[in-house]
Amino acid sequence: MNRSGVSGGLGALMRSAAITGGVAAGIGAWALAPRSIIESRRNKVPAIPRVKYAHRGLHDAGSGLSVGTVNERCAYVDLARRCAIKAGYADESFAGPVAPENSLASFAAACVAGYGIELDLQLTRDGQVVVVHDSDLKRVAGDPRKIKDLTYEELKNIPLFPAPAKSGDAVAVTRGDGKWDERPEGYYQHVPLFSDVLDVVGGRVPLIVEYKFDHYGWDDAAEELMEKGDALLQAYAGAYVVESFHPGAVNWYRKHRPSVNRGQLAENVAFGKSDWREWMCGLLAFNWLGRPDFVAYDWRGGDLPQVRFARKLGAKTVSWTVRSSLEFQRSGEYFDYMIFESFVPGI
Repeated sequence: MNRSGVSGGLGALMRSAAITGGVAAGIGAWALAPRSIIESRRNKVPAIPRVKYAHRGLHDAGSGLSVGTVNERCAYVDLARRCAIKAGYADESFAGPVAPENSLASFAAACVAGYGIELDLQLTRDGQVVVVHDSDLKRVAGDPRKIKDLTYEELKNIPLFPAPAKSGDAVAVTRGDGKWDERPEGYYQHVPLFSDVLDVVGGRVPLIVEYKFDHYGWDDAAEELMEKGDALLQAYAGAYVVESFHPGAVNWYRKHRPSVNRGQLAENVAFGKSDWREWMCGLLAFNWLGRPDFVAYDWRGGDLPQVRFARKLGAKTVSWTVRSSLEFQRSGEYFDYMIFESFVPGI
């Protein structure tokens, strides 16, 4: 073959590669793209309020309290207790946790301190929308029963972190008698109704509301949670945005409530180490389904190509969960908003 033939073949190959690369880039941009500015304006979607968001409220027992520096943790717990007591929960003499995670006291404390709030929604056996993170109560109360198997009346009898909790995310110290169905004496906090949380917050600070699921399927219970949670939010006058790890929940808001600011939660997971859909969500490959206004990503992943690209395409970015000033410094340049705990950031 002569040189011109070789040159022509290489040129054709390069053109083909360029076209293929362009198509791939176009598909990638389409998949990761957030809601368009035109659609956002048409639906009058409010921006995310620019505050820092306290993870599961401002709490003195629960998630993340073994991370970061001792001084920062102590300052955070002290602030949570002082603000909860100022809001009327317990008093200075109470030795146990005053404001455990995802409790009315922790949300009241965040309001007193002036922080926004991130919280999680699930359904009880009797169809009540409650605020709780885990699918069961083992970590937060030492009770292995699942939220979906308990009524709200039963949940009211189960103290969150009923004794001085072990550090961080360790299993809570259980009640000594193990009688979960008997209302204990004295001060304690329990899993609250979402309606009661909204009453306590009363529009004083903005909310990031997560719809919580323990799998990626979609059934009647998932639909019920979406409908009931949204009904409560429609009746609420305060500022809020919604988010979920489940792309179906984000898509639900796209279809049913386009005026609500919605976000896709995600984290970077290794292929083959989890449900393949979780891996795909980590790549933001399902953004096309929900067309989120923002991406809430593990703070360690801010520099990942998919997060940077989604932000370049117009998505706002929210970091979770930042637990020290050092983590904030490392992640701050990649995110527009922050969900925090275990240290006290500036307002």
